[in-house]
Amino acid sequence: MFEKTLLAGKRALVTGGGTGLGRSIAARFIELGAKVAICGRRQEVLAETKAALDKEAGEERVSIFPCDIRDAASVEAMLDGIWAEGPLDILVNNAAGNFIAQSEKLSPRAVDAVLNIVAHGTAYVTLGCGRRWIGAGRKGTVLTIATTYAETGSAYVLPSAMAKAAIVAMTRSLAVEWGPKGIRLNAVAPGPFPTAGAWERLVPRADLAQKFETKNPLGRPGRHEELSDLAVYLVSDKSGYINGEVVTIDGGEWLQGAGQFNFLSELTDAEWDSMKPAKR
Repeated sequence: MFEKTLLAGKRALVTGGGTGLGRSIAARFIELGAKVAICGRRQEVLAETKAALDKEAGEERVSIFPCDIRDAASVEAMLDGIWAEGPLDILVNNAAGNFIAQSEKLSPRAVDAVLNIVAHGTAYVTLGCGRRWIGAGRKGTVLTIATTYAETGSAYVLPSAMAKAAIVAMTRSLAVEWGPKGIRLNAVAPGPFPTAGAWERLVPRADLAQKFETKNPLGRPGRHEELSDLAVYLVSDKSGYINGEVVTIDGGEWLQGAGQFNFLSELTDAEWDSMKPAKR
């Protein structure tokens, strides 16, 4: 389905690209011809990822930029460094932070820890790229990793739900404002896609992990390559008429949770058979 030259000549930045879903997206972009910059707070993690991805590609395809996107000045310095090598065509806002907590016990510092990365950091990077694209009269595309509970909310991850809702609003707002300038913005709302770091923070028991990963109509978690391929499509020229959209990829999880009578899936076949249809 994906031509090996689909992203040839493109330059992309993946925030939080050293681990997890960000690394998987970066690797897929490289497979399809792009050169990729990755950023994160840990130099050693970025260096390890660069070495692995360059080895897989058989040539140097990755640039690394240690950066704490919570700091606007650091973001500007990073973007200056990237543009010194050449302008970006693609931005993937993947960097995030999350943890589980009872909301009434959250401290201001805990709230800020997530909002500063997800809401503020994503805005800093997006606006920085946008300014540069618009100033040079260049086209660009932005893909932001949101979540299904940006729309519905979710208990026990309140700061994340607030921040992800904010970046969905950013995506839709700028899609209208920047669309006439040739800049498209879309988002992806994933369900459960297992990563070691996230699962350690968010799933406290093994039995809960299984339930979390399978509580959707398909009965399984997402695979990284499924999300990466969706990301490729949405940043490629093949999706050039998609703008301001949030694409859900969760196996139908949120729909299963939304139906008022979905609890009836707990009934056995025998119980269904015992019930006679109402007579008119």
